[in-house]
Amino acid sequence: MNYFVSLWAKMDYTINVHGRLMDLGEPQVMGILNVTPDSFYAGSRKQTEQEIAERANQIVSEGGTIIDVGAFSTRPGAAEVSEAEEMARLRFALGILRRELPYAVISVDTFRPDVARMVVEEFEADIINDVSEGGLTGIVNTPLDQTDEVYPAMFRMVAQLRVPYILMSVQPTLRDMLLGFSKKVQQLRDLGVKDIILDPGFGFGKTLEQNYQLMNELEKLSVMDLPLLVGISRKSMIYKLLGFTAEESLNGTTALNTIALMKGASILRVHDVREAVECVKVMKLLNGQIDK
Repeated sequence: MNYFVSLWAKMDYTINVHGRLMDLGEPQVMGILNVTPDSFYAGSRKQTEQEIAERANQIVSEGGTIIDVGAFSTRPGAAEVSEAEEMARLRFALGILRRELPYAVISVDTFRPDVARMVVEEFEADIINDVSEGGLTGIVNTPLDQTDEVYPAMFRMVAQLRVPYILMSVQPTLRDMLLGFSKKVQQLRDLGVKDIILDPGFGFGKTLEQNYQLMNELEKLSVMDLPLLVGISRKSMIYKLLGFTAEESLNGTTALNTIALMKGASILRVHDVREAVECVKVMKLLNGQIDK
């Protein structure tokens, strides 16, 4: 058995989503639903009731098991969205999602603790996906105000809400990432957070070369013994390398998603759900988990 298949076979993680166990032993596909006017990939922008409902149903019908909803754009140069506007966009979108797909597993992409509280308490969002590395940086790459120097405000919030938490790194190298993850995972454990998912943060705080070096070393993050989310879908690390646009970057995305699975990814965060599900099926066959 080769190294990558052995690494896949070691994945036996589960997370608790409102009393239901989600098995990450078989990698899951998280479909992106952006309720924004300015996300970097135009195909992901959904703002009307019909667009949101159609996208959510598309994610599920194509095999996605998590819907990740974002209400602000994290692309370079994006305008900052106020907390009130972010909440308003999410209330509109999540109301539609809970009506259309009441039992869907919903992740919300936010770095604001009060937004996290709102989506969990009002709409029973299942997962908080924080791109700020626990408040290290905000949407415009500036430090967020932290009133508690020991435990970031978002850490304290997710501990109170008792939902799975995705901790993303903005560090440029594997060494710095592991140091940061080690410290912050311990802080989360100290607060009683049980379900932690790590995201190496491709495209955040990294040069093109650093992104590919990280992908080359991705399996080394298994030392943390936590599930790993990889989000490289149509990002600039693909289209700048190949001289394309985000719209032309599906093939490169599929190639990197396959490599990420070989190196231990438990969740693929993607725009193109069907293609990512196909990657998972191919890897399952290679690992002997399904019949031909």
